[in-house]
Amino acid sequence: MSTWCTIKESAGEDEEEERRGSVPRGLPGGTDTYIDMPRSDLPSTNTNLLEKPMVDKKVKRHSIHGMMEEENVIRPHQEMAQLSLDEKKFLLAVERGDVASTRRMLQRAQETDYININCVDPLGRSALLMAIDNENLEMVELLIEHKVETKDALLHAISEEFVEAVEVLLDHEETIHKPEEPHSWEALPPDTATFTPDITPLILSAHRDNYEIIKILLDRGATLPMPHDVRCGCDECVTSRMEDSLRHSRSRINAYRALASPSLIALSSKDPILTAFELSWELRRLSFMEHEFKTEYQELRKQCQDFATALLDHTRSSYELEVLLNHDPTGPAFEHGERMHLNRLKLAIKLRQKKVKDKEVLIEISSFVGDDVTSYKMHNFVIRVNRGYYAKLHKNYLLV
Repeated sequence: MSTWCTIKESAGEDEEEERRGSVPRGLPGGTDTYIDMPRSDLPSTNTNLLEKPMVDKKVKRHSIHGMMEEENVIRPHQEMAQLSLDEKKFLLAVERGDVASTRRMLQRAQETDYININCVDPLGRSALLMAIDNENLEMVELLIEHKVETKDALLHAISEEFVEAVEVLLDHEETIHKPEEPHSWEALPPDTATFTPDITPLILSAHRDNYEIIKILLDRGATLPMPHDVRCGCDECVTSRMEDSLRHSRSRINAYRALASPSLIALSSKDPILTAFELSWELRRLSFMEHEFKTEYQELRKQCQDFATALLDHTRSSYELEVLLNHDPTGPAFEHGERMHLNRLKLAIKLRQKKVKDKEVLIEISSFVGDDVTSYKMHNFVIRVNRGYYAKLHKNYLLV
């Protein structure tokens, strides 16, 4: 039986080594390391090198998936091993869409409690998530009727863009939610939740840009406030940065990705073009302030510009284009024949909105703007458009 190696560090003997001309064997930094190898003539100890070292069960460890684990946490693959045969049959019936068999099992479970109706498969999916993945509305309604735990099923339904299930789950949430308590998708522990805590139903539906789901949520009173400034010093932001600065930045990007959704802008803003202009300018500012996420902010800025351009391209007549370019939210409505102030065009140039896709729209702009643009003391240049027609525009205004 051999003993553990012991390591000694000596800082006073390196000078003697230098005087003798030998090369130090130690680590850099003025210390020399010596190793006493075990001797076979020493009495054996009770130490076993093959024994598993003692682990403090209160200390969390990292799995290969990067998730936090504790000794007493049961993971999905461990949960499957603990499923009874009846529970496996129950999940299989849900997966296959066998509504009649599932109903009989749920009714029997209510009477005898012979299965756990909230059990999960090896992928961590409950019966309700299976029904959502299969877009089986009848099964979803049956499971909710028998009071299975919904947890974050609403977010999964939004992610799958299963509109009918979203409406059913929202109705169910209204019946079980108590005031001043978190919603079902907010009550999950962060280490087992599929979505991060900053993802709300409205944010996720805006990420999917699903017009119908966004409208359902807005009609039910969902809101999406503007994120705090990058340099915000409130207690909430300071605490969030201290705990996890990367997650704090990602939550801001998630919020702006939702705000840049064309469907959300169209449904929630009274002046979608103005909202797109201002949001594009804010995203440009953020791309210079948060360099590590510059590419993502620039992509969102381009998305806002494309949305404003698409709205401009949908004008059906010169009159509509006149109204749009002269619209002033603080003043009276523009009437045909009045002197054109081009407030919206001036704002677009000021906020560096550079895109016009439709050449016909550009021709219409030039036809009634003409030399009026020069009155704003802007540098002009000439772009040839369609068969020799010229349009005078600001140098920052770009024909795509």
